[in-house]
Amino acid sequence: MAKLSYNELRVGTIFVKNDDPYPYKVLESSFVRMQQRKPVMQLKIVNLISGKTQEYSAHQNEDFEEAEIDVMPVIFIYQNRGEFWFNEKGNPKNRFQMKEDILGGAAEFLKPNTELTAYKFDDKIINVELPIKMDLKVTEAPPAVKGNTAQGGAKAVTLETGAKVNVPLFINEGDMIRVNTETKEYIERV
Repeated sequence: MAKLSYNELRVGTIFVKNDDPYPYKVLESSFVRMQQRKPVMQLKIVNLISGKTQEYSAHQNEDFEEAEIDVMPVIFIYQNRGEFWFNEKGNPKNRFQMKEDILGGAAEFLKPNTELTAYKFDDKIINVELPIKMDLKVTEAPPAVKGNTAQGGAKAVTLETGAKVNVPLFINEGDMIRVNTETKEYIERV
């Protein structure tokens, strides 16, 4: 593994801290230099195994190593009792499962035959990443209330995967919409 200094921890970098065996991915980073103090790199990082995000201040005396992560395309097959099953793209015999608590918010947007990116660390699949934008069908939508459209209001709808998203009032049951899977926000009608 390659050594990294604290100022090389940029957005998208996957690293291992000196005292922690888990890989982390940098979501946000900013270099901070305060008067009379040593500079630090303020980070927002996500643990790729647990999916938990945290704020972290990286100091120049800390050791970091670039994590050796293999990335491979996978296909989501099905879900049963909190277990989500995938197979390697192009190799349906290579199957693996992940628990809902590891997938976190990604689980509510998974539909069969969705292609995802899987992260492999120490020969073990540790996480999967959804496409940022996905097209999903609206299965339940309350009707728009007449006279409630002047302010461009919103309503909560249920998608084919069971996820609930706020959308504009003109969206109806049966419509296909594009959703940002990271922010869980409506983008547009497809």
